Amino acid sequence: MPEASVMRQPHRTVLESLAVAAAEGRPTVSFEFFPPRDAAGEQVLWQAVRRVEGARPDFVSVTYGAGGGTQERTVRATQRIARESSLSPVAHLTCVGRTVPQLRQVVGAYADAGVRSVLALRGDPPGGPTAPWQRTEGGLDRAIELVELLRGLGGFSVGVAAFPDGHPESRTPSQDARVLALKARAGASFAVTQFFFDPARWERLVDTVASQGVDLPVIPGIMPVTNLRQVTRFAELSGTPLPGDLVDRLEAVADDPAAVRAVGVEAATRLGERLLAAGAPGLHFYTLNSSTATLEVCANLGLVRGRLARA
Repeated sequence: MPEASVMRQPHRTVLESLAVAAAEGRPTVSFEFFPPRDAAGEQVLWQAVRRVEGARPDFVSVTYGAGGGTQERTVRATQRIARESSLSPVAHLTCVGRTVPQLRQVVGAYADAGVRSVLALRGDPPGGPTAPWQRTEGGLDRAIELVELLRGLGGFSVGVAAFPDGHPESRTPSQDARVLALKARAGASFAVTQFFFDPARWERLVDTVASQGVDLPVIPGIMPVTNLRQVTRFAELSGTPLPGDLVDRLEAVADDPAAVRAVGVEAATRLGERLLAAGAPGLHFYTLNSSTATLEVCANLGLVRGRLARA
C-alpha cells in the first residue's frame, strides 16, 4: 500500500495525554532525546526510540539546538518519530537563527507530519548558554512571542520551559514564576522543567505560579546521572546545582562505571518518588539518547506500561 494512503490515528497532544493519564489515575511519563550529528548517531537515536517504545510513554521530544544543521536534524528526527513509530512526538522550536516566515515553515513541516504539540523556547544563543542573547533580524526575541505565534496558527498544544533552579538570566525565583504565568496567559497549556535535583524547588515554583491565578501543569524533568563529568558540565551550563551528597557518593565510586550508574539510578528513583508524592502530573526524563538507565528508573517507579525491548 502506498505510504500516502496509510491511515493512522492522530497523535495525542500533551494536554490530552495529561487528561487521559489523570482519568486513569496515573502520572504521564515522557522521554527527551537530542538530534543525531551523523548517520551513526541517527542509528543510536533510533535504537533508543525503539527501546522506549515498549514502555508506552505518553510522549517523547527531540531537542532543538542553536545551529542550523542541528535544527534541521531535529525536524527530520521528529517527523520520523511521528511517521514511523507509535510514539507521540512533541516538537521543539526556538527563536534562534530563524525569521518569522522561517519559523512558520518549520511549524508547517511539523504539522504535515502529524505533530500536534510544540515546546516553545527562546533557546540558547549560538555562542552558548553564557553568551549574550541577540534576536535574529526578522525573528522573535522571547519565548512568549513564539507562544503567541503558535497559538495564532492554531491546532497545537503549546508547551514552555520552566526552571525550578531559576533561569540563568533571572534575578529571583519569583521572577521565573511570573514569566511562566505570563506564558500561560499567552496560550501555553503545559510546561516541562529543566532537570533539577531538589523536589522542594519544583513545589515552590508550582505554588508560586498557582498564586498568580494560573492553572498550568508543570511536568518535572529528571536526568539520571550515569556520568559525573557529563552531568557536571550540563549543570554548569544550565545553572543547576548538584547536591553535595550526591556528588560525594558518585566520586566515591568514580572508578566503577557500574556503581556510578547504580547510584544515579537510585537517586533518580528517589527524586521521582518524592515528586509524584508531591503531586507531579508526570515525569519527563532526559535520556541523552541512552535509555537503559531511564527505563530502569521508570520500572522502579512502576511507570512502564508495556514490554521493554532488550538493550
